[in-house]
Amino acid sequence: MDTSEFWTIVEAARSAGGPDRPFAETLVDELAVRTKDCVLSYQERFDEVHAAVYRWDVWAAAYLIGGGCSDDSFTDFRAGLIALGRHWYEKAAACPDSLAEHPAVIAAVRVHRDEALFYEEVNYASSEAFARITGDGEDFYEAWDTYRASRDSSERGSEGMGEDFDFDDPDEMRRRLPRLAALCLRDAP
Repeated sequence: MDTSEFWTIVEAARSAGGPDRPFAETLVDELAVRTKDCVLSYQERFDEVHAAVYRWDVWAAAYLIGGGCSDDSFTDFRAGLIALGRHWYEKAAACPDSLAEHPAVIAAVRVHRDEALFYEEVNYASSEAFARITGDGEDFYEAWDTYRASRDSSERGSEGMGEDFDFDDPDEMRRRLPRLAALCLRDAP
C-alpha cells in the first residue's frame, strides 16, 4: 500500500463518520472490508506517518494543547493528527504551530478541554479490523511481527526528533510556537 492509498482509507473513514459514528469506528469498518494483508500494509503506513511526527516541536504543540503531554499521550496525539486527514496532518507536520488554526483546538481551548486531538482508539484500528476479518481470534500482533520480519529492515530508520527544549518555559514556547502559545498560555506569565 502506498501513502496515497493509506490517506484514501483515512479520508473514506472521515467521510463516513459523524456525531453518531466516531472516526475510529468508521476506520475499523473501512479496514475490515479489506484483506488481512491490506490491513497489515495499512499498519505499516500508519506506523510510518505516525513516526514522522515524532518530533520535539510536535510534542511541544501537544503539550500546549493538552496542558501537558506524557509519552503515552503523545502517541495518542500523533494518532489524532492522522485522524484529522492528510491536509491537516501535513500542515501540522510542516508547522506544528498551525494547529492554532484548527477548529477543534480553538473550541477545546475556549472550554478548557485538554483532550482535543488526542485519539487513542485510532492506534488500535488495524488490530480491531484484523480480528473482525479473521473472526477466529487469529492474533494481529503475531501476524504483524511476521509481516514486519518479512519486510526490508533497511526501510526502517529514525530521522531524529530535532532540537529538544523546555516545554515548561513559557517564553521558549512563545518563541517556538507563537500562535499556539498565545491561544493556550493566556494565564501564564
